[in-house]
Order: sequence, then C-alpha cells, then structure tokens
Amino acid sequence: MIHRKSILTIFLLLLLFAVLTACGTDEQSAAEGNNSNDEGVEAGNVRTVEHAMGETDIQGTPEKVVTLYQGANDIAVALETKPVGIVESWTEKPIYEYLRDDLEGAEVVGEETQPNLEAIAELEPDVIIASKTRHEEIYEDLSSIAPTVVGEAVYDWKNTLEITGKALNKEEKAEELLAEYNDRIADFKEKMGDRLPIEAAITNFRADHARIFYMGYAGQILEDAGFSRPEGHDNPDEWGIKLSSKESIPEADAEIIFNFNSGTETEQIQATYEEWTSHPLWEELEAVQNDNVYMVEEVAWNAAGGYISAHHMLDDLYEIFELE
Repeated sequence: MIHRKSILTIFLLLLLFAVLTACGTDEQSAAEGNNSNDEGVEAGNVRTVEHAMGETDIQGTPEKVVTLYQGANDIAVALETKPVGIVESWTEKPIYEYLRDDLEGAEVVGEETQPNLEAIAELEPDVIIASKTRHEEIYEDLSSIAPTVVGEAVYDWKNTLEITGKALNKEEKAEELLAEYNDRIADFKEKMGDRLPIEAAITNFRADHARIFYMGYAGQILEDAGFSRPEGHDNPDEWGIKLSSKESIPEADAEIIFNFNSGTETEQIQATYEEWTSHPLWEELEAVQNDNVYMVEEVAWNAAGGYISAHHMLDDLYEIFELE
C-alpha cells in the first residue's frame, strides 16, 4: 500500500517536470521567433542601392534625410519627403522660391560645393543624398555619418530620381513620377506635330562672359521633347563651352535660341548681355533674324536641376509654342 506522503511527493515531481518542460518550449519558441524577425529585417527591410560611388545598404524607410544638391532637394519634395537638411540655393537664397513652402524648417547645411559635415552629423540623418560631381572627395566622410547614395551628375535628374526613390524606399512613387513626365513629353510632341524637330541652342550670359550649354539639364529635356541640336551641341560628355570672344558667337547659330542669364550682379550681367547681343555676329544668327530668341528663367532651365523644375521648363515650352 502506497503511503499518502509518497503519492504527494510523486505528484509534486510530475508537476515540476511539466512546468520545466513548458518553460523550455516557450524559450525555444521565443528564440525561433527572434531568429525569424532577424531574417525578416535582413531579407525584407534592408535594401542595397547601387549608385555612382558603389553600393549602400539602407534599412527600412528613412525618416531623416539630408540632400546635398539642388536636384536632390527638388526630387525629395516630389517624392513627398521633407529633408531635415538641405544645401543653400544658387540664387533666390537660401531656398528657391518654388520650394520654400515645402522646405520650410529644413536646416541649411552649407553650400552645394562645400557642405558643413559637422552640421550634417548633428542632424543624425538616416540617409544622405549626394552627387559625384560635388562630393566625390568627401564621400567617405559622409558615409561615416550616415548611409550615403551618390548621383552621377547634378544635372542628371532622372538618375537622381532613381537613386533617391530607392534610397527613400519610394521606388514605386519614383516610377510614377517618371511615367507622368514621359506622358507629358509625349503630349507635347503630339501637339507640336510636324513642327518638330526644331534645331535649338541654349545660351547663357553672366557678368563677365557668355556660355553655350550642350547636353546638360535643359539639353536633355529638349532632346526628350523632340528638339535637335546644332552640330557639336549634342555632346553628352560636355556641359557646354565658355565663349572666349565675340568671334565665337556663330557657334550659337540655330533655328531657335533659349537664353537665360545667371548671377546676382544684375547690372553687370545686363550690360554683358546687351554688349554681346548688339554685336553684328549676333544679328546674323538665324534665330535672331527670325525673331526666335526666347528669354527663359534660370532656375527652371538650369540651376534647380530636378523633377519639379523639369515640369516648369515644360510649362515654358507649352507657353512659347502656344499649346494647351
């Protein structure tokens, strides 16, 4: 006959065994759950973004973004992201007027050509958008602050849109924006019809010299829109040329000329413009003789270098050619 005390002892031992077994199972389940979460982060939330300086891993959707060139400022806004840090605009300082409402409160962290690394670090960004044109030499410094992706050239807004969309985890939105641009380009070309192609030159006057722009920002958009370029102006590897003397004016000969003036020395710029455009060689240009020279706005046609400004440039083309 089993003693009552022995039965109680056996019961307690069985109960203890059950509790220990359950605890072990829970710990194993928790460990497996943690491993599953880790794998989810690695597989689903970390993206490798290829860019002009290599590859950068970015986790999740960055909330604190710093943009270090004008096109990146513009495109961040187009992607419905407000950077915590931006660089100062070239004109209309400190921020281009068309972006001021959207970028209100963003800290200016220096100039595009010389950003303040200490100011950037204090913002503790999740990602930095830079440009090889401006920031190749400080890429390692920027990368030590935060994951950094680098655009090919400041004027290549499509590349900026692509890498920024990937970096901000807004790739689908970036693709939507590009599709909207392409739709508008197609609409412009359809409405222009057999008026295209038109040979177009882009001139620029500054305080002490004149320039011709080739396949930079405006040149690429004009090419998209169906314009042709004079011989030599279609070089994709050169931004353009500085005209060394007025004897170089014939290099701007084309069916139509789009001109913008640059700089803050307005009186001196205007004097240079008047001096060059009153020269007999300027008067001999085909566009001048046919009254096809159009003054356009510097920010939209050159300085801003972004997606929103590309639409502003298209707005000008619709207006110039009286299209609805």
